[in-house]
Amino acid sequence: MSTESSDRKGTLATALARASQFLASDPKKAIEQAREILRVVPEQPQATLVLASALRRTGDLAAALHELDALVKRHPQAVQAWLELGLVLAAQGAPRKSIAALMQATKLDPGRAEAWQVLAEQYLLVGDEAAANAATAQQLKSATKDPALLEAASALCDNKLAVAERLLKDFLKSKPTNVAAIRMLAEVAARLGRYADAETLLARCLALAPRFTVARHNYAVVLNRQNKSQEALAQVEMLLRDEPDKPAYRALKGAALGQIGEYAKAIACYESVLKTHPNQPRAWLSYGHTLKAVGRQRECIAAYRKTVALAPTMGEAYFSLANLKTFRFTADETSAMQALAARSDLSDEDRYHLEFSLGKAFEDQGAYGEAFSHYAAGNALRRKTVAYDPEETSDHLRRCQALFTPDFLAAHAGQGHPAADPIFIFGMPRAGSTLIEQILASHSQVEGTMELPDIIAIARRLSGKTSRLKPSDYPEILATFSPTELEALGGEYLERTRIQRKLARPFFIDKMPNNFLHVGLIHLILPNARLIDARRHPLGCCFSVFKQHFARGQVFSYDQTELGRYYADYVALLAHFDAVLPGRIHRVFYERMVEDPEREVRALLDYCGLPFEEECLHFYRNRRAVRTASSEQVRQPIFREGVEQWRHFEPWLGDLKAALGPVLQDYPAREGPAIGVQNGH
Repeated sequence: MSTESSDRKGTLATALARASQFLASDPKKAIEQAREILRVVPEQPQATLVLASALRRTGDLAAALHELDALVKRHPQAVQAWLELGLVLAAQGAPRKSIAALMQATKLDPGRAEAWQVLAEQYLLVGDEAAANAATAQQLKSATKDPALLEAASALCDNKLAVAERLLKDFLKSKPTNVAAIRMLAEVAARLGRYADAETLLARCLALAPRFTVARHNYAVVLNRQNKSQEALAQVEMLLRDEPDKPAYRALKGAALGQIGEYAKAIACYESVLKTHPNQPRAWLSYGHTLKAVGRQRECIAAYRKTVALAPTMGEAYFSLANLKTFRFTADETSAMQALAARSDLSDEDRYHLEFSLGKAFEDQGAYGEAFSHYAAGNALRRKTVAYDPEETSDHLRRCQALFTPDFLAAHAGQGHPAADPIFIFGMPRAGSTLIEQILASHSQVEGTMELPDIIAIARRLSGKTSRLKPSDYPEILATFSPTELEALGGEYLERTRIQRKLARPFFIDKMPNNFLHVGLIHLILPNARLIDARRHPLGCCFSVFKQHFARGQVFSYDQTELGRYYADYVALLAHFDAVLPGRIHRVFYERMVEDPEREVRALLDYCGLPFEEECLHFYRNRRAVRTASSEQVRQPIFREGVEQWRHFEPWLGDLKAALGPVLQDYPAREGPAIGVQNGH
């Protein structure tokens, strides 16, 4: 090699190194340097790559894309070029194109951790959580050099969660501050639905490594999934300080804002994302959910249909339309769903969402047999994805009956927090609780909120359960609490829910249906709270539950026998409290509310100690936000047609009838008083 040739190469290498050094600190300078190199050595690949990366960093995405399109055509084996192309497309808001480029990068180099990380983010934006989890596992594996961690990461990639958990716990015994291992263990916990464990691990991770951005994003997601939305927002704001334009962070902020009832801010957040990244189906879907909550139905439908256009296989988008209840699919939409359901390459999640949607489409057409077959198929698929043991519910019933005796309750009379602010509406889902909430929230002294998770969160903490196998300490642990401790628990609930109260009204509603399981707890810690049981005909209620897909929480609802047994346990538990606390619970029968609304509304207001207000009879004029499946129905006068709708499906409800047993025959005569009058109210 000649000296001149060697010098030229040395000069080029020096120039490239200098240009690369400017990428992070001064991308405009990097552009100048890269263009100077390309003037002397046209199409030099590394200089082109530096130029494209610098252009991306300055926001000139179109110019960066132009350079990269040409570069990958000239050098199709250049891993870094494909990765940079994926980053540019992600920044442009083209997640599917970004995924294609990033997949090419990982195909050429399966160990490229950054490519897997961005790929996971893009999969989440298009709504493919399973693919996102797989990409995250590959990213963890790629970033790992330690052989022991590599084995755990491989188990995580193969979804062998028990194996991964054991390996990671063993590893952390000797290296307790290894943040990569802690984050991996948090990933295992999150996949298992143990979000409290994941939260603890990620908090530890960030204490050790505050600049671990990926862990902070994981932490914010885990907090939001536990309805700790204020805490999640604090983490998201920290992320946005460094990357203010990242759509995943802004979308998460919108979700957290929606959880605390800040709908206007949430809508603005989603609109800002979609303005700059209009091709993200998950953002359109979340935007639609928020529009639904505030009653902007036309725009909500348009957002859901935009999601379908961007992600035609996303079953959740079709189900979101079906879940409007008052919506009717067009013939073309029904045909598209049928064609999609016939494919063999759908994920189970997309498929069960489609089955529930097709059930709604055919029910609206009056094709009840075909509708039921789709509902049954959706439920069977969904049942496979949840862990539920009906014996645990029955055991909880028996333990409550044993603990909450007249003597025990008399011994604790007058204890707890004295506030009378909360009005709890509970019972089975789809029993008319949203209607009751809307009626009460139309009163000038009452604020409606949403299904608040706080009582359940307190009960879960009191249980002391750290795994499914560990016996629960709840409800028996309540017998050990002093009056001061019970009052503190009531105060904790009031403080936790304060963020939901926007109108400074004296009373507010907590409409979490599952709170019926915790009537004893509520009575002990908030003895002056109002307790309202929303009840509906067992077959009408249970079939309405069976044809409803719930995002999370109602794991008893996907099998007719388990559903009927759950309803029977619910009736038995509240019958026990009717016996030991006569008149404490006010019961509203849906059918009676439909038959004579004014009588039932007056009785309801009397129980709550509220004067009658005419607007409560015109609840459908209330424009408040509603975040349940019945949101559109309660914006209309009382829905009479729903009372007997289940009869179209009675031929297929044999298992449900058998599981309900005497509860079905006894409705409503032996299910407690229609009107409860609580002493002192």
